[in-house]
Amino acid sequence: MKAFAQRHRGLLILAACIALLPLGVQNDYHYDVLINAGLNAIVVVGLNLLIGYAGQISLGHAAFFGLGAYASAILTTTYGWHSLAAMGAGMAGVGVLAYVVARPILRLKGHYLAMATLGIGVIISIVLNTEAQVTGGPDGMSAEPFSVFGFAFQSEKSWYWLVGGCLLASVWLATNLINSPIGRALRALHGAEVGARVVGIDTTHYKVLIFVISAVFASFAGSLFAHHTPTVTPSILGFIKSVEFVVMAVFGGMASVLGSVVGAFIMTLLPNVLASIEDFEPIILGAIMMGTMIFMPKGLVPTIAKKLRRKEAP
Repeated sequence: MKAFAQRHRGLLILAACIALLPLGVQNDYHYDVLINAGLNAIVVVGLNLLIGYAGQISLGHAAFFGLGAYASAILTTTYGWHSLAAMGAGMAGVGVLAYVVARPILRLKGHYLAMATLGIGVIISIVLNTEAQVTGGPDGMSAEPFSVFGFAFQSEKSWYWLVGGCLLASVWLATNLINSPIGRALRALHGAEVGARVVGIDTTHYKVLIFVISAVFASFAGSLFAHHTPTVTPSILGFIKSVEFVVMAVFGGMASVLGSVVGAFIMTLLPNVLASIEDFEPIILGAIMMGTMIFMPKGLVPTIAKKLRRKEAP
């Protein structure tokens, strides 16, 4: 039990926070903000596996998020699929698409890779905008209510617990992944790709694998988003949304699962906290990001954790 607590300390802290947060919630709007923060966190946890651990940049993950959302909306509304079946089909389809595009684009490095992933996002956004007969075009479309074993999630409170549970499961999966041989291979790949090849690691295989896994995380969150939000529109998979996901990962801490969650929550909650000073919101957000990069270049959570370990050391 002690070993489990040490290994999954971040998971236990997150579970305690999820359990206690409703004590400060006053209305459905607060629940809605927390739900969106949780959905963003699921995407960023997967994205950080790709960027933070494998060292592969992606500026197109909002496209996978959007594809998951549209898969659930189209399959449940147009074809009458059950929400769980639609979610599974969306994740499988996004996984196959990610596998197909990963093999050629992951041969690229640096800004070339970033531009390639950006191009994928732009193409998918254009397709969803123009195929109005299927997707509703710029006006979007809505999904049927999400249900599990006959229970339909309709209230904001029930959605909060659903997303909270899904976030815990995502963090648990990511934590176990990075502590497995796959995680060690990803660290080796990030540290020195040529060196990893020399010791026998199939770097192409692991890059493709983690790209697919991170895309499936995004699709999963997108499906939940589609069932929670009134209308799914192409705006959810734009370039700015992809940049927001990357910013959340960098701000919380690269190569930190808990940092992904913290970064997603802070960067989702901050615009709502600063709403009363709307004119200065971009300036304050920019200043926070600059300060973080200057004084905490490894991100918020890794920096704080390092300082705490120094204090605990004899």
